[in-house]
Amino acid sequence: MTGTFAERLASLTEIRARRPQAVADAAARRVRRSTLLGPSGRLMIIAADHPARGAFGAGDRPRAMADRTDLLERLCVALRRPGVDGVLGTPDIVEDLLLLGVLDEKIVIGSMNRGGLAGTSFEIDDRFTAYDSAAIADRGLDGGKMLLRIEDEDPATARTLESCAHAVSALARQGVMAMVEPFISQRTGGRVRNVLTADAMTRAIAIASGLGATSAYTWLKVPVVEDMERVMAASTLPALLLGGEVPADRDTALAGWRKALALPTVMGLVAGRTLLYPAGDDVAAAVDAAVEVM
Repeated sequence: MTGTFAERLASLTEIRARRPQAVADAAARRVRRSTLLGPSGRLMIIAADHPARGAFGAGDRPRAMADRTDLLERLCVALRRPGVDGVLGTPDIVEDLLLLGVLDEKIVIGSMNRGGLAGTSFEIDDRFTAYDSAAIADRGLDGGKMLLRIEDEDPATARTLESCAHAVSALARQGVMAMVEPFISQRTGGRVRNVLTADAMTRAIAIASGLGATSAYTWLKVPVVEDMERVMAASTLPALLLGGEVPADRDTALAGWRKALALPTVMGLVAGRTLLYPAGDDVAAAVDAAVEVM
């Protein structure tokens, strides 16, 4: 960590302890962008909401995202790169970035349901424990993101479906994006795993597209799987690609993003660990390579 960044970061806890109103003040001062899509017609978002689910791993580093100082510095590096439009995060991370003053003219998406903690027996019962639609509007954020995992054998899926539908409707009333990340999931060996097949993603997208009283503000966040042409034909909603895990072969991942970005409903990319913790640890180079693909 650079000396300058270390000094800036050292002040965050002091500000939080002595002047908690500074968070709201920083949100009010933030210069917002007038449109979601930038001049390129694409949207490039850096995701950093994993720690609130107790998920810290990135590639072969099981606790990579557990170091908040290191994570924030990586986020600041990524947000400074040309072509990066914004960030997706939980309130704690977004507020740190607000206090650091790095979110002017950036798209900020608040992560909403983080109650389905990784590895727990209640993981599918994904409660809304972070941002709600009112807080997203009050803080001047540009949208809210929710994860929807559909597990056919787990009754908690119905509660999560209903909660996501209410959130889609509430965000639409505020006139901001509802970003839905849908999966068909299965519990295997005590762990919830997403089914990354074309048929499963087609079903997940169709279900997610119908959530809420209106789909006018709904965007999808989807992984790159086989037969993406057929998968993305399941909906007319705008979609962003999910960066996913740190890839073993970066070139293959980039090629998959490039091919999927050519589809008419795909508007950009949301990537977190794959860009923040790349092989070789060069965050700037990893982000630049993703922007070049876009």
